[in-house]
Amino acid sequence: MTRNQGSILYLWLVCLVAALGGLLFGFDTAVISGAIDPVKAQFRLDEDMTGWIVSSALVGCMLGAAVAGTLSDRFGRKKMLLLAAVLFIACAVGSAMPRAAWHLVAARLVGGTGIGIASMLSPMYISEISPARLRGGLISMYQLAITLGVMTAYFSNYGLAELAQRWPELYGAGVWHWIFVDEVWRGMLLAGVLPAAVLFLLLFLVPESPRWLTKQGRSPAALEILSRVNGHQAAAGEMAEIEETLAQESGTIGQLFHHKMRLALVIGVLLPFFSQISGINVIIYFGPTVLKRAGLANNAALFWQVLLGAVCALSTLAAMLTIDKAGRKPLLLGGIAGVGAMLFLSGVLMGGHHISAAWLLVVFSVFLACFNISYGPICWVIVSEIFPTAIRGRAMSISIFSLWVGCTLVAQTFLRLLQTLGPSWTFWLYAATTPLAFVFVLALVPETKGRSLEQIEKQFLY
Repeated sequence: MTRNQGSILYLWLVCLVAALGGLLFGFDTAVISGAIDPVKAQFRLDEDMTGWIVSSALVGCMLGAAVAGTLSDRFGRKKMLLLAAVLFIACAVGSAMPRAAWHLVAARLVGGTGIGIASMLSPMYISEISPARLRGGLISMYQLAITLGVMTAYFSNYGLAELAQRWPELYGAGVWHWIFVDEVWRGMLLAGVLPAAVLFLLLFLVPESPRWLTKQGRSPAALEILSRVNGHQAAAGEMAEIEETLAQESGTIGQLFHHKMRLALVIGVLLPFFSQISGINVIIYFGPTVLKRAGLANNAALFWQVLLGAVCALSTLAAMLTIDKAGRKPLLLGGIAGVGAMLFLSGVLMGGHHISAAWLLVVFSVFLACFNISYGPICWVIVSEIFPTAIRGRAMSISIFSLWVGCTLVAQTFLRLLQTLGPSWTFWLYAATTPLAFVFVLALVPETKGRSLEQIEKQFLY
């Protein structure tokens, strides 16, 4: 690092720690996919209660997203990320110990609150510390962490299921045998303790957001962080721009509802909602259930779910490497079109008398690739960029709350839709949302690549 260059390594390491919140997000939301069928059998649950166990975490996500903005604007981004890590740990331990279905619901509600907090704060923190030329790729790192968390959960589920089946004597007797063999779904849910503890410890090594520090009147501390990231000369110019923009902001939530910010609010609410009602979490939460309907055995379905997770990670990596060159909007439009096509084909495949598991896996893979070069990373990027600094936390709370409403709606209704409409019409229903999303993005979402957060704010205001 030189005085005028900053340290790219330091920036990447800080953003990597913040992005670990996404890994916990992905792990905690996907791990239930391997546990839901044995939980349903053990507690003799109907379709509605099964859906509630899945979606209870999502209700927590809505709660976490709703409060995280106000709390982070008051106490800082870093402290709230630490709270999210604590809630992740509590969820993992609590989910492994339930004696009744409602105990699991309560534990997942706590974990969901942590996910809601992290889902808002991690991308916002990255956006506030990153230089404009790298911001899209660095925020996309958060989506990559989500996909890696999903893949880790799938791999963990598959590995634990295989171990319990093949080498039960390894665990001996007692509580560990109960958790990892007799009722292996408990071990699947407990596995989240390790990454949550790692996130908690690493967060003590990262700085607070420089833009939040500036808003609190701690400009010297903010300048020091910006200098370490971007070099002293660039940091001084960025600092002047931040202070000028903050001086023009009221800092009240009423600013968000000003007529000049109306477009930003509409984008911030509808884009996350569209991303979730595309049906992405049908594959994340219920993938093994769908694959088993196509004829795969339990462990085979878990194994193929691992490979679907790898597709998610690789396609998100491709988005990271191209988003600051190709731009947000072209990737978003192309991906949405692909998502719609694959949902339609999924419905066609499931309408046949014999469902081909192989073709279904191919279509699911392309669907996930399209989602993770578009909706997946770009949704986080855009909602992290479009709101004023002084109210970014509270404004993003509204956006991420909308995301979790859409996610909860899909998770709570999928099994019931599958039962009443059948698989074809269920997937066609999700496909019908994509033309609306395509037109919305084409008409209203602006391109933001290469612009500072302050320049983007002025684009909406003037």
